[in-house]
Amino acid sequence: MPFRPSLERALRAAGYDVALLNAGVSGDTSAGGRARLDWALADKPQVAIVELGANDGLRGLDPKLTEQNLDAILTKLKAAGIRVLLTGMLAPPNYGPDYAQAYAALFPRLAERHKVPFYPFFLEGVARDPRYTQPDGLHPNPAGVAEVVQRILPSVKAVLGPPPGAGGKG
Repeated sequence: MPFRPSLERALRAAGYDVALLNAGVSGDTSAGGRARLDWALADKPQVAIVELGANDGLRGLDPKLTEQNLDAILTKLKAAGIRVLLTGMLAPPNYGPDYAQAYAALFPRLAERHKVPFYPFFLEGVARDPRYTQPDGLHPNPAGVAEVVQRILPSVKAVLGPPPGAGGKG
């Protein structure tokens, strides 16, 4: 099952009455996400999980451009009063250590700049593990999606706050 319905199901099981919108496009870059932002905001979301930039890294795009795109997205989300969880990504090793370091550093820097919660690596515990990835070794298989959901769920719940009627429990 894809990430969005899997996360929605996990949140509902935890007592959250949520409807999640997937504004992502498979294979797209942070520039594409930035271009679609107004469309996503038309639905008046209360919370956004910004998980963009992976394809920028896979394509070896300049990390400065990725940072500019994500900075613009975060700026607009915050201006609209939308709570944000920013997720990080790691670059593949084939572009060398300088690229990997520059790429990895942009995500925590943006989280700090915008004072938003940060989940350091979206594919933590999944990337490069053949039990959790498709044959390409990059994209999560259904077991990998389930693992991503379980790992990110506490961070998502923290951004959402306690579910209604939870008496302060989250």
